[in-house]
Amino acid sequence: MEFIWYIFAGAVVGLAVGITGVGGGSLMTPLLLLFGFPPHIAVGTDLMYAGIAKSTGVVMHAKRGNVNWNIVFAMASGSIPASILTIWLLSQFDKPDHYQEILTTSLGLMLTLTAIVVLFRNKLIQSLKLNFTESKSRRIIMVCGFILGILVTLTSVGAGALGTAIMMLLFPLMRAKNIVGTDLAHAVPLTLIAGTGHIFLGNVDYTLLAALLIGSIPSIYLGTRIATHVPNKILQPILATALLSFGVKYLFF
Repeated sequence: MEFIWYIFAGAVVGLAVGITGVGGGSLMTPLLLLFGFPPHIAVGTDLMYAGIAKSTGVVMHAKRGNVNWNIVFAMASGSIPASILTIWLLSQFDKPDHYQEILTTSLGLMLTLTAIVVLFRNKLIQSLKLNFTESKSRRIIMVCGFILGILVTLTSVGAGALGTAIMMLLFPLMRAKNIVGTDLAHAVPLTLIAGTGHIFLGNVDYTLLAALLIGSIPSIYLGTRIATHVPNKILQPILATALLSFGVKYLFF
């Protein structure tokens, strides 16, 4: 019976992702915590889920020429080493129980940041109006990738929403489809490498992972078809409010 509930959870999150574009990790990890999974299992399983579920999207965007591989490699040159370093640091703890508080506090921070980005991304971009040269932007995005790699590995949150926001700020002339494709091409290897690290730490529940994939993959497709008929300006603030509530909970309670 629990397996059916996990399939349903995957379907609900997949539908929300398909309709709104809000990252699966920011929705799935808090949901798994509500189901009673410990933070290390929720984070590790969700990282593998995200990497596998998004892989087909990368192939589609790459075939359509929507991926800027130079930016992907620049960002990954910071995020992938950071992810590996974070996994190594977690492996130095005797038990997962000893780093649970690090995971939950980091999760609260990332959920709060994601909610702010979802609500105010366009206003932030318009007000900041960054104007770096392309070479400088690539150096900056490598540093941003390093920070993102640490936080995504600790929380499974942010590879999508925060990665997209960073690219929009640093490369304001990029078309939306190229930003989405490029961010996805970076997020998939990052989440897969981080998830593989969590496998070695014993933090992945394979039964749960299978159920989430069974539920979410078809519902993401369905959500993208529904998206044209549902106003994002209504749904995204609702989701952002929920993320902010979870963020505050894990930060302060």
